Amino acid sequence: MRNLLPEAFAVVRESSKRIFNMRHFDVQLLGGIVLHNNCIAEMRTGEGKTLTSTLSAYLNALLGFGVHIVTMNEYLAKRDAKKNKELFEFLGLTVGINLSGMSIQQKKEAYLCDITYGTNHEFCFDYLRDNMVFSKKDRVQRKLYYVLIDEVDSILIDEARTPLVISGPVQKSTKIYHIINNIVLILIEKNQKNMKVNKKNGYYFVDEKNKQVFFTELGFIEIEKLLIQYKLICENESLYSIKNIIFLQYVISSLKANIVFNCDVDYIIKNKKIVIIDEHTGRMMLDRRWSDGIHQAIEAKEKVKIFNENQTLASITLQNYFKLYNRISGMTGTAYTEEFEFKMIYNLDTIVIPTHCPMIRKDFSDLLYVSEEEKIIAVIEDIKTCISKKQPVLVGTTSIYKSEIISKKLYQLGISHNVLNAKCLEKEAGIIAEAGRLSAVTISTNMAGRGTDIILGGCLNKKKKYFSNFLYKKNKENNQKEHDYIVSIGGLHIIGTERHESRRIDNQLRGRSGRQGDPGSSRFYLSMEDPLIRLFVSKKVQKMIKNFGLKFGEPIQHNWINKLVSYAQKKIENHHFETRKRLLEYDDILDKQRKIIYTIRNNIVNMNDMTLIIKKRLLEILTKMINICCPSQNIKQWDVSLIEKFLKNDFNFSISIIEWFNKNRKNSREDLVNTIYSRMLYQYNRSKKVYGSDYLCIIEKNIMLNTLDFFWSEHLSFMEYLRSGIHFQCYAQKDPKQEYIKESYFVFSNMLDVLQYTIFSKIVKKIFNV
Repeated sequence: MRNLLPEAFAVVRESSKRIFNMRHFDVQLLGGIVLHNNCIAEMRTGEGKTLTSTLSAYLNALLGFGVHIVTMNEYLAKRDAKKNKELFEFLGLTVGINLSGMSIQQKKEAYLCDITYGTNHEFCFDYLRDNMVFSKKDRVQRKLYYVLIDEVDSILIDEARTPLVISGPVQKSTKIYHIINNIVLILIEKNQKNMKVNKKNGYYFVDEKNKQVFFTELGFIEIEKLLIQYKLICENESLYSIKNIIFLQYVISSLKANIVFNCDVDYIIKNKKIVIIDEHTGRMMLDRRWSDGIHQAIEAKEKVKIFNENQTLASITLQNYFKLYNRISGMTGTAYTEEFEFKMIYNLDTIVIPTHCPMIRKDFSDLLYVSEEEKIIAVIEDIKTCISKKQPVLVGTTSIYKSEIISKKLYQLGISHNVLNAKCLEKEAGIIAEAGRLSAVTISTNMAGRGTDIILGGCLNKKKKYFSNFLYKKNKENNQKEHDYIVSIGGLHIIGTERHESRRIDNQLRGRSGRQGDPGSSRFYLSMEDPLIRLFVSKKVQKMIKNFGLKFGEPIQHNWINKLVSYAQKKIENHHFETRKRLLEYDDILDKQRKIIYTIRNNIVNMNDMTLIIKKRLLEILTKMINICCPSQNIKQWDVSLIEKFLKNDFNFSISIIEWFNKNRKNSREDLVNTIYSRMLYQYNRSKKVYGSDYLCIIEKNIMLNTLDFFWSEHLSFMEYLRSGIHFQCYAQKDPKQEYIKESYFVFSNMLDVLQYTIFSKIVKKIFNV
């Protein structure tokens, strides 16, 4: 493949010039080489990552194994596929799009294309669904060969802290969540009253850093009283009894829902449903639900319909999914801060690609204010300054709630502006396309239209039908004049209303300005009330800053502030890295088991005749059973009645072992096994004639696959419980990870034995006794 690189890249470059009238820059060719060599290319915003991706995609598609290009959302997948389709088809390749809601046939066609665009979630869920099918005709994916990930930091870092799960509902009453929510509201009210009188009399305390709540001894006593009052537990029973301990989990989930999780920050209410907001991108996560009853508790809190809890049917982490590909590469504007993690987990080197034009954006020092109110006033003043000289400005916020506060202030001042957050996701591309126009004010959450360039002067609407060529040229000239004027006044100005937990998110916001050598500027406004400062900067430093005696509206501006914030962000990034690392370590253990189960399952799906495997496994099961009932060749130690009991209860198969035993006292255990086995085979062959071989194979497959799926689902649930409590092994001076490995291996081995026995027990009961 490397020998073809110069010719392949030259062909793409020449074709692009003919099709798009866009010739790849030298730095884009460099980016393509980096991508082909299984690395991450860090390219600044506006450097043309979409065009760069065509180089490596074309070269790897020549083998015919299929190339997957992963984007952050379906809008970008559709946009990039449509944009590059003409080029790829000119080069003789086919292009497909993998979207949610597509039929199996549509997905098959998309995956059979040389290049397939889609989101990380859809590719991953298709893999899981392919390993849950009952017929090989229903599989959609081919063998995973090469994947190119756009915005690789967001997908492999930000979204890799939780595994992707396919789940099914568990039938439970949802009334309990409403009752528990009422109990928790009473508990919160009582706690506030007690804390006003004496801070030591609180029922619980909150760990905002880790989004956890912990009860005090008084809290446990009060919970028990309230549960008794609401008749959930009896007066003489303990909260810690086996049947009552589940109520404690309900209370903890409900308390988290009411205190830790906030509307328009962690979630929104859309169409009377709770929709999670991604804390890193600000986007809606429509198909995701919190586990451990958190989602149901929030539904009870917001008084919307409560959906049943789900049981895990299949799961995988993004890390382990993308490791299934033979080759992997990625591109983004912000990856270098996470180069260690990319190398350690994915074995990907991060290469910074130089910009085509020099970066001339001015990044001003942060301004720190004592209160949130002072900070908001300063942000508004900065916006007004930009408007006075018609400079476009993009205001970045960390939540929908914060974006709406600033929007409300601007409305009061009569300042026209656009708001971009998860509530107006459909208009994202349109809002961002206009963010570079004269006097444009755009307020955005972390999403900030990632993947869409902000062009100074705005985009020329090429879809618009102009009445004449003259009008088109006139519009183009006006756009260019507006662009030149904005360049002369300093370009796009970025305002950050607070620092994010990750430096990359801040860099992404700054990266919206200074595109392709354009001028620009950026400034972050902070306050002592910001979560980052309040939770992760030491109390001594906070106290020292407050004692500076600053006047209202007077900020602190010093490099020391920038270093302080950067240090706090590094601490959080390290914490999140450890979380992802630990998640992967535990999932690696489960991944080995997942591969075994999926191999067994796929072998069953691919079989057209189950006769040989049934005969083989049945003989093994009978041999084990006889060895248990007949521990030695000594006939006196044989438990004949137990053999008959096993056969009757587990296989619904009647045979008089005592009669055989009386006639064949000199025979061995092997003779007994062969006798039972031969009679079962006679019944099996009889069943074949009744059902027909093909129909019998379908019955056998369905029994095997349904039983395997049930056992695997139960095993996944057990592994979740095991992992959640394994840390208690620390108190016994044991390594939790090693104990998890031992316990999971023992449980998995035992599960496989029971699974095999159960499968063939069901098959014999179903088809042998016709």
